[in-house]
Amino acid sequence: MRKTLIALIVLVGFATGSAGAGDIADRPEDLQFPELTFDAPKAESLRFELSNGTPVFLKEDHQLPLVNLAVHFRGGRYLVPADKAGLVEIIARAWRSGGAGDRSAQELDEELDFLAANVRTGIQDVSGSTNLNVLTKDLDTAMALFMDLLTKPRFQEDRFTKAKDDLLQSMKRRNDDTAGIEAREWDRLLFGEDYWMNQLATKKTVGDITAEDCKAFLNRLVRADNIIIALSGDITRADAKALLEKSLGSLPMLVAELPAIPQPDHTPEPGIYVVNKADVNQGRVQIGHLAYRLGRPNEFALRMGSDILGGGGFTSRMMKTIRSDEGLAYGAYSDLSFPITMPGTFSAAFQSKSSTCAYAAKITFELMRGMQAEAPSDDEVTTSRSSFVETFPRRFESASRTVDLFARGELLGRPSGYWTTYRDTFAKVTANDIRDAMKKDLHPEAMVMLVVGNIEEIMAGHPDHEARLTDFGPIHTLPLRDPMTLEPLAE
Repeated sequence: MRKTLIALIVLVGFATGSAGAGDIADRPEDLQFPELTFDAPKAESLRFELSNGTPVFLKEDHQLPLVNLAVHFRGGRYLVPADKAGLVEIIARAWRSGGAGDRSAQELDEELDFLAANVRTGIQDVSGSTNLNVLTKDLDTAMALFMDLLTKPRFQEDRFTKAKDDLLQSMKRRNDDTAGIEAREWDRLLFGEDYWMNQLATKKTVGDITAEDCKAFLNRLVRADNIIIALSGDITRADAKALLEKSLGSLPMLVAELPAIPQPDHTPEPGIYVVNKADVNQGRVQIGHLAYRLGRPNEFALRMGSDILGGGGFTSRMMKTIRSDEGLAYGAYSDLSFPITMPGTFSAAFQSKSSTCAYAAKITFELMRGMQAEAPSDDEVTTSRSSFVETFPRRFESASRTVDLFARGELLGRPSGYWTTYRDTFAKVTANDIRDAMKKDLHPEAMVMLVVGNIEEIMAGHPDHEARLTDFGPIHTLPLRDPMTLEPLAE
């Protein structure tokens, strides 16, 4: 009887499996999927203003009893005087940890922990934010603590001192690996030595920063007409407005309008720039030039061109040629950014053995010029377009991410209809559009090449390849800098 039952189960399972198998394609390329349909939310449907004019983006989500609140504000590192370089880095370390209002750092930690509330603070180049995640039932209590942190940060002495010490310790490691050197010198080459982005912290500037400097900087920025609020989770619009009116709605206005973000006026000189770090056996190479801001007429064609060239991972030409075909690098990539507030950059980068850096650079230039000479294939265009279009819904995958996207966009000045037409614009880009855009706005002849590594070995090249660094232009030697003063080190 038992054997009969087992046989019957197996027979039923086999029959069921056979019936289902007819609906499954024989090969992966024969799989068919329903057309992706996704309608991006409209920013205006989520937006309202407090009585003082502060914008709020709210998306209700009642699946969990949680509320997420983010306060985004304009202003960041570009406002820091050169003699206080490092200020935003210290604020980022000591703002949340340093106590607020009448509460010491330890008391604030304990109260937030008791509420299971997560609070994060941060400040970057041109903006900053504070974030609160808390259970709905504890929102009022947590909001009082959050407001103290926004308006009355303490920067308690021991936490403030630790933040400065931590920053100094991280600065000591600036020359430990080639990636940090490359990033620092790349910005100097493209934006200029004196540009605000390149006014970096030194031991002296960090030593001169006080807790009062940090408080004054935040007090200048956390103002009703300088913030945008993103709120999501288990809260209704009526309750949200009531909560915000009595808290963030009471913030004072700006004392003076913030200065505009300075734009770069430096013209990089094309050529090869080398930084010697003799204790490594691989070189880091980055090639590129200043690029463009969001909204350039051929932005979407350029995005797809960069994706096909090197931004698309293993499907890109750089990865296929430099890594898969030639075995010269583990990864080879290109990137073309379109910031909202200032020009971005184009770069093609890889890391290769010292002896093959020049050969990989030669291939990179050939691939760039190939993008300008001929239109990409239909398969390349389809793959790139699909990547942009089909990953688009991820930008709105949660309520908090959606409102943050809209809040930051309005804060920095992204056009209101940008996301509405995003997919349709990609759908209209043709192979010829990509070729024409890369030909018009990619300038291999005007690029700088930064090479960091054992320069003697890199200059020697590889016996099997004729390419040498000197093939690409004049060589300019950049000094390795003292990590604490950023002054050039003697060889």
